Amino acid sequence: MNSPPRPPTTNHLRGHPTEFEQIIQEKSHNFVGREFVFTAINNFLHHDNQGYFTIIGAPGSGKSAILAKYVADNPQVIYYNAELEGKNRADEFLVNICTQLINQYSLNYASLPDNATEGSWFFSNLLQQISDKLEPHQKLLIAIDGLNCIDRNSQPPGTNLFYLPRYLPDGVYFLLTRRPFLRQKSGLLIETPSQSLDLADYPEQNRRDIQAYIQSYLTPLTLLPYEGRGGQDYSPPLVGEGLGERSNLKFWLSNHQISEQEFCDRLTTFSENNFMYVSQIISAIPSLGEATPTVSFSTIPSANANAENSYPEPFQYNELPPSLEAYYRQHLHQMIPPEQGTEHSTDVLNVLIQQQKAISVEAIAQIIDTDEYEVEEVLESWLEFLHQEQIDGETHYSLYHSSFRHWLSTQQIQPDD
Repeated sequence: MNSPPRPPTTNHLRGHPTEFEQIIQEKSHNFVGREFVFTAINNFLHHDNQGYFTIIGAPGSGKSAILAKYVADNPQVIYYNAELEGKNRADEFLVNICTQLINQYSLNYASLPDNATEGSWFFSNLLQQISDKLEPHQKLLIAIDGLNCIDRNSQPPGTNLFYLPRYLPDGVYFLLTRRPFLRQKSGLLIETPSQSLDLADYPEQNRRDIQAYIQSYLTPLTLLPYEGRGGQDYSPPLVGEGLGERSNLKFWLSNHQISEQEFCDRLTTFSENNFMYVSQIISAIPSLGEATPTVSFSTIPSANANAENSYPEPFQYNELPPSLEAYYRQHLHQMIPPEQGTEHSTDVLNVLIQQQKAISVEAIAQIIDTDEYEVEEVLESWLEFLHQEQIDGETHYSLYHSSFRHWLSTQQIQPDD
């Protein structure tokens, strides 16, 4: 049984609850680029008097980092993360977010009403009170990361996710992130201005930002002028600034006779514009961590690889970093929960694993000898883990990242009976 949600403990340095402050700092650390997203957000805020702005992207595409960076640069923004353990329930959200609103805007409430989590009434009331107090051009922004993680069983069917308001008063905006989804199953009924930005629609900008992210690990930090400590001319590097990581990476590349440009180009290509993949590969490169690394850029993923292979080709790897493997294992458990797989789910997945190119519903149905409707039903439940492309007017599907497909190929996924 879930315990009743408790009001958050506030970090007074910034105003965000302490349980969220660390993730804001971690996600925004070493952040680069994404200007096209911030420009779109700012244009929306200036064009409409209120509304919802949603960032959509596949796992690891950088949605959470974008939102964290925006919040870090705009500390007045109210922040909530539904991806954290225990934070995906509607009652927990309402207690946390309403407490933040009351504290930040000094509203006259000693405590929340006993029935504050029974629907959206109290939440909407707070938003209206704050809207009435806003100065001209002042805005209330509420950022919610990970809408796809919300437990829909924590509230009555047919209600908006987290009881988000159908209507918004002037000056009130929501910034949301979520993985790809079916529009008709969004879980939100809203009648207010809204805009979505799908990161997949910006491949060139994403590739440029991936390259900048990799280059940030190859560029030594510049020490800043420093005064007040025994005549020292430059400030010492702070813990966590990454100076050691950058030096170690450059040293490792030099030892393996890999040029920085080659490293950047190859890793950018392998990344398929996925920041999670890049960050985990870099962190697992030898000498960047205390643990024995599992990744070697002296060697590339091969469908025929096995433990005996020596991987002579450049830029191949033997195993995934443990953290990335755990990330992929979470995906698999979401797609096919243990002992809860839907009919045809493993058959469809095995077809996707075997295909290096996107494949149509009709082709999958023919391979596994079933109705197209059955295949569509499975694929629709997996949209967040799939890449879609239109070929000759027909939607084709593939797994969202080649690395994920390679990892799945090593798992024992039994066919449906």
